[in-house]
Amino acid sequence: MPANVPLPLEPAAASVWRRTGKRVSLSESHGSVAVPVGVSPWRKLLAFSGPGYLVAVGYMDPGNWATDLQGGAQFGYTLLSVILISNLLAILLQHFSIKLGVATGRDLAQACRDSYSRPVVIFQWVMCELAIAACDLAEVVGSAIGLQLLFGIPLVWGCIITAADVLIVLALQRKGFRKLEALVVMLILTIAVCFAIELFLAKPSLAGIAFGFAPSPDILRNPAMLYLAIGILGATVMPHNLYLHSSIVQTRAFAPTSVGKREAIRYATYDVVGALLFALLVNAAILILAAAAFHGNGHEDVGEIQQAYHLLDGVFGVTFASFLFAFALLASGQNSTLTGTLAGQIVMEGFLDLQMPPWLRRLVTRLLAVVPAVVIISFYGEQEATKLIVASQVCLSLQLGFAVWPLVRFTSDRAKMGEFTNPSWLKGLGWASAILIIGLNLKLLVDIVLT
Repeated sequence: MPANVPLPLEPAAASVWRRTGKRVSLSESHGSVAVPVGVSPWRKLLAFSGPGYLVAVGYMDPGNWATDLQGGAQFGYTLLSVILISNLLAILLQHFSIKLGVATGRDLAQACRDSYSRPVVIFQWVMCELAIAACDLAEVVGSAIGLQLLFGIPLVWGCIITAADVLIVLALQRKGFRKLEALVVMLILTIAVCFAIELFLAKPSLAGIAFGFAPSPDILRNPAMLYLAIGILGATVMPHNLYLHSSIVQTRAFAPTSVGKREAIRYATYDVVGALLFALLVNAAILILAAAAFHGNGHEDVGEIQQAYHLLDGVFGVTFASFLFAFALLASGQNSTLTGTLAGQIVMEGFLDLQMPPWLRRLVTRLLAVVPAVVIISFYGEQEATKLIVASQVCLSLQLGFAVWPLVRFTSDRAKMGEFTNPSWLKGLGWASAILIIGLNLKLLVDIVLT
């Protein structure tokens, strides 16, 4: 079906959405991945695997690195429980995104446009663009730091080089969405291998790790620990991932029937659970590495990525530990910029129904991140790079509620979702998670403003 042909909605949904027809989400890739019929569950799972890993890269980006490194260096393994809880919340919210995309044929941005007034939609779009630019900023700077540590490239030039991912996304999408997913998975595996070697060198305490995954009351009693815990949560649950996932789950050509949609939701949920558990292992590995290398060794004040890089070789007594660390950082930053660029396209099209050439959409999204990074680093110096990453997490915290609230609301509305609406227990979990995330992120914002 041509991408610009409006799709009719089911009769049950036509009365509750503003429009009775719409453009498909991410038109150049919509329904482009075939789903085999009459095959084994493992073959079916393989067909649906991929979108979860594009989402997962947002949960292991340079913003996570900064908070995880500081948490491990200062408090050892204690904050592992926060990483675990944050990932469980992320799995729940990404499941909601899957349900919205599959059941309604809308991504979250389109659903907002079809439910709210024009001024509200414009406000949501502006907030989301700011969040994507902020997230992109952390990823661009993270990639630039990786290039600087590995090759001595100045940060300004490193930021400019990262703009090349616009061309990478375009080239891969022309060859099929699976190619883009394959690149992302390859980079994730690169990060995992680097940290597996680092952890082998670090020889962390297995008992400490086990106790770290159990929530400690010290997290609430210690203000400094609570501050970092909230920072980890703010860096983990990314608002743009909710828009992204509700769109890219529709790249699968599943049957548009009740049975087909239920199958798509089930297998897509398996995909994202596996991917986010993998992200959990990577985030935990960063914190464990920092705990084993720096905590109790006189380096508890490590708070910057560059600082950790320069210390690792000396701590482990080998010459390649720092290289692996920087190489994983570069893979993490570049991976996240790929998906961030894609999210920018989805948000612009979804909120505004604005069609423009793919290369121009992605160039605009990338420039929103590259230009501020280049300007600030040029005028204030490279020492401001870490502060840029921290500031980006604050902006993400501001926007998160504007994505979580409508997502939980839409998926809990029987008039909009029909038979796919959240059951009562899932509604309760969804609203409790939304209130918890919004409350903690607001506290993080207030704490940063007041300090």
